[in-house]
Amino acid sequence: MNEDQAVSALGALAHTQRLRVFRALVVAGSEGLTPSVLADQLGVARNSLSFHLKELAHAGLVTIEQQGRNLIYRADFAQMNSLLGYMTEHCCQGGVCEVTESPFTCASC
Repeated sequence: MNEDQAVSALGALAHTQRLRVFRALVVAGSEGLTPSVLADQLGVARNSLSFHLKELAHAGLVTIEQQGRNLIYRADFAQMNSLLGYMTEHCCQGGVCEVTESPFTCASC
């Protein structure tokens, strides 16, 4: 991930409704959700939700799959992990965290 992609992703998440939508898609996992289910779960107007999903998709944080007449939205976990990796790439001098042995969580920073 480069700096421009990180700014785009972070910008897309820097809105309360989009952050809620993204988190709901993360919880849904690989099954994803349709916009109508998302709208019902989050109590968001469908036209507003459409705008937010478009922004998240443009930032590469969600994928869209057509299944029959429905669109299925899913969190793009690879892109999310790429963003986390970009944000933490210099943690513990850019290596694996000595405390947690994970490149994404560092208790010593």
